[in-house]
Amino acid sequence: MNANTDLNKIRNIGFIAHIDAGKTTVTENVLFFTGMTHKVGNIDEGTTVMDFMDLERERGITIGSAATVTYWKDHQVNIIDTPGHVDFTAEVERSLRVLDGGVVVIDAVAGVQPQSETVWRQATKYKVPRIVFVNKMDRPGAHFYNAMDSLVRRLGANPVPLQMPIGMEADFKGAVDLLTRKAYLFDSTLMMPQQIPVPEELLEEVEVHRKRMVEKVAETDDNLILKYLGDEPIADDEIVGALRRATVAGKINPVLCGSALRRMGIQPMLDAVIAYLPSPLDVGAVEGTDPRNGEKVTRAPESSAPVSAIAFKVVSDQHVGRLVYLRIYSGVVEAGRSVYNPTRRERERIGRLLKMHADNREEIKSAGPGEIVAAIGLKRAFTGDTICDEQNPVLLESIQFPDPVLSIAVEPRTRVDQEKMDTALQRLADEDPTFRVRTDAESGQVVIAGMGELHLDIIVERLRREFKVEVTSGSPKVAYRETIGKAAEAQGRFLRQTGGHGQYGDVTLRLEPLERGSGIQWESEITGAVLPAEYQRAAEAGFREAAATGILAGYPTVDIKAALTAGSFHEVDSSEIAFKVAASMAFKAAAERGRPVLLEPIMKIEVVTPDQFLGDVLGDLNSRRSQIQSMEGQGNIQVIRGFIPLAETFRYATELRSRTTGRAVFTLELSHYAPAPASALTALKG
Repeated sequence: MNANTDLNKIRNIGFIAHIDAGKTTVTENVLFFTGMTHKVGNIDEGTTVMDFMDLERERGITIGSAATVTYWKDHQVNIIDTPGHVDFTAEVERSLRVLDGGVVVIDAVAGVQPQSETVWRQATKYKVPRIVFVNKMDRPGAHFYNAMDSLVRRLGANPVPLQMPIGMEADFKGAVDLLTRKAYLFDSTLMMPQQIPVPEELLEEVEVHRKRMVEKVAETDDNLILKYLGDEPIADDEIVGALRRATVAGKINPVLCGSALRRMGIQPMLDAVIAYLPSPLDVGAVEGTDPRNGEKVTRAPESSAPVSAIAFKVVSDQHVGRLVYLRIYSGVVEAGRSVYNPTRRERERIGRLLKMHADNREEIKSAGPGEIVAAIGLKRAFTGDTICDEQNPVLLESIQFPDPVLSIAVEPRTRVDQEKMDTALQRLADEDPTFRVRTDAESGQVVIAGMGELHLDIIVERLRREFKVEVTSGSPKVAYRETIGKAAEAQGRFLRQTGGHGQYGDVTLRLEPLERGSGIQWESEITGAVLPAEYQRAAEAGFREAAATGILAGYPTVDIKAALTAGSFHEVDSSEIAFKVAASMAFKAAAERGRPVLLEPIMKIEVVTPDQFLGDVLGDLNSRRSQIQSMEGQGNIQVIRGFIPLAETFRYATELRSRTTGRAVFTLELSHYAPAPASALTALKG
C-alpha cells in the first residue's frame, strides 16, 4: 500500500482478552477467511501463524504481540494479536497505544475474566473503541446472555448485541442478524455463512431483541431518539450510521458471537470491524508537543503533513537484526531517508522498511499515515520514542509501563557465557520495557526483574535457546518498597576540610507521606537568594538517589514528598557534590524519624475450582495471608476472588494442582502495595 491509499479503507485493530479466551484462534481464522493462509493453524499442534516462537508453540500461549496485515472487502486490516497472560501486560499496553480499534474476545462459558478487566481498562485509558466477540459458543455451559451480563457487571460496558444465537452449547449452529432480520448457518466447510429463513420459533424473540438494539442505538443519537419515541420508522442505514458513531465515540460496544475453533461467526465479526471500528481518519489528528518550545501541536493523518510516528516495539530478529515497529500518524516514511528522534535527540537513517506478516517480511519502499510497519536501521530508537521530520519536530505521548514486581539472580555457567549473557540481557531489555537488569552492589550478582514467575521463566529460557547462553537462576525475590508513616524533618550538614578548598553543604528536608501510588515528589520552599538554584538541583538529585535505596532494607522509597525548607552555603567551599551528600544525610535522618514502613506488592487473585475442592482451596489461601473478597457459584464451579501478598504465591501453581487434581486454575494481577508484616523485614535483614 502506498502513500495515496484511501485512509477510510484502513483498520488498525487488536485482538485482546484473558488468556485462553481464543484470541489467537480467532486471528488464525481471520487470516484463513481473508485468504492470507490456506489452512487454519492449531494451537495444540503448534501450527499457528501468529504464535511463531518455539516457546509459544510449546506452551500454547501468546508471549509477544505479533503484527500482520490482511484484506477484507476492499479494506486493509492491520492486526495485532496480543498475549492474555498478565505477566506480558506490556505487550498489550504498547499495542493499545497505537491501535485505532479493538476486538475483545470473551469466553461464552466464563464470561469476563480478570485479564479481560485489565485490558478493558487499558483500552479505556487509550480511548480505543471496542467491539466484543463472544467465543466458544459451542462449549458446554456456554451462554450468550450471561456473557453479556458479565460485560455490564464487571466492566461497566454498554453492550449492544448485533446478533441472536441460534442454539447454544453443542446445538449452536448460527445466528440471526438483528439489523437485517436474516438468519445464517455457520459451516466450517464454507467460506461464507449460509443464509436461511429465520426459524419460526425464534421470530418473536428476534423482534424483542431487535427493538432493544434499536432503542440502545437511538439513545446515543438525538435525531433517532425523537423518531424512536414518535414511533416513526428508522431505516437500517440510519441505525448503522448511529451505531458506528456511537462505537467510535466509545458510547456502546457491539457484540457478536461464534466459535473460532469450529470456524463459526468469523465473517460477520470481520464485517463489524469494517462497519463500526474507526479508520485513521475517524481517529483524526494526533496531538503532541514541539520539543523546541513545549507548545501543543497536531499532526493530521495526511501524506502531505510532516512525518510523525511512534516506535511501539523493538525486536531482535536473528535474520535481519534490530527491528523497530512503527505506527505512522502523518507524512510518508521512506526507506533510505533520515528521520529525527526528539526523545533521544538523535538523527538516524531508515535502511529498510518492512510490512510484517507475523515472522515473515515483505519489503516496501514507503508507507503513509495509518500504516504499521517495521524499520531496520534505527539503532537508538526504543519503545515509546517518537520518529519525526527534523525540520518540523513533534514529541508524541509516550507509553507508560508498570514496574517489575519480581526478581531473580542469574549467573553464567562458564566464563565464555559471561559476555554472551551481558549482550543477550541488554537485547532482551531493549525489547521489553517491563524487564530490567542490574548488578547488585553488594553481591556482584546480575539481577533480572520482571512481572512474574512466568515472565522470568520465559526470559531465562530465551537466554538458553535464542542466545545459546547457559545460566543458572536463583529463587525469586519480591520487589518490596519503603515509605514513611508520618511527617518528619531533619538537617543534613556535610563539612569537610582538606587543606585547600573544603566541602560544605547544608540542607534541611521535611518528608511527608503521600497516598499509595503517588511516587516521590520534590518541592523547594526557599528562594534562590537563600540557596542558589544549582545547589537546590543538587539537593534534589541527592534526595532522589538516597530514596532509591531506602533505609530499611535497601528498597526504593515511594509515596513521599520532600520539601526543601532551609539551607546554607559557603562562597568558596560549597559544591554540588557537597549538597548531594547533605541532602542524602537529611533524607536518611528524616526517614528514620518518620516511622519507616516496608511495603509489599499485593496481587489480585481469582481461583476457579470445582465445588468439591472449595474447602481445601480456601484453607490454603487463608494460610497464605489472603483476603477473600467474594465467592460466586457457576454451576458446579466456584470462583473465588480476593487479594494475596506476592511473597505468598511462589509455587502456588504446583500446590493448587496437587490439591485439586489439576482441575483448578488461577490468575494473578498486581493490585497495590500495602505494609508488610514485621516478620518480612526480619527475614530480609536476617
